[in-house]
Amino acid sequence: MDRWLIVGLGNPGDEYAGNRHNAGFMVLDELAARAGGKFKAHKSRSAVLETRPAILAKPLTYMNLSGGPAKLLADFYKVAPERMIVVHDELDVPYGALRAKLGGGDNGHNGLKSITKVFGTRDYLRVRFGIGRPPGRMDPAAYVLKDFATAERKDLAFLVDRAADVVESLMERGLEVTQNEFHRSDLNISGPPR
Repeated sequence: MDRWLIVGLGNPGDEYAGNRHNAGFMVLDELAARAGGKFKAHKSRSAVLETRPAILAKPLTYMNLSGGPAKLLADFYKVAPERMIVVHDELDVPYGALRAKLGGGDNGHNGLKSITKVFGTRDYLRVRFGIGRPPGRMDPAAYVLKDFATAERKDLAFLVDRAADVVESLMERGLEVTQNEFHRSDLNISGPPR
């Protein structure tokens, strides 16, 4: 059976760990915990955990260079782009919502831009972790490098867990079934899931 490559996007270093831009790393940490394994350094400049269905990877370059490590891993493990799932933060999806999709643009996300450029295709699966747009006139580049707000943090563990469910669903059941199940169940921050 062909394995999957799951790439979580983020920036390395403790100072970035709680940033909105590191939602991909958070989800990969949850998947690693579920697998009962620990990430190890890999020559691709990534932290990698090999599990039975998938190779979990966190590129340890900065976000805008994520494509290089992801491509090295895809080549090393002989994984085609259609067997890759990229987990990333998404400004154009409201906080509390998760979206699975195949292909599309990068919406100014430097990690996606790098992966698309290096792989030469947009046709890979994405799990978009909604972070919403910044308030007022805040620069989106500054917003993504801030930690989740206190009010957001009360739901963060639930959303990270749910995003890990989305990744597992994509591998086991495919895109359409996953979209039908998870796109209907956005978290309503002012109330229970609807």
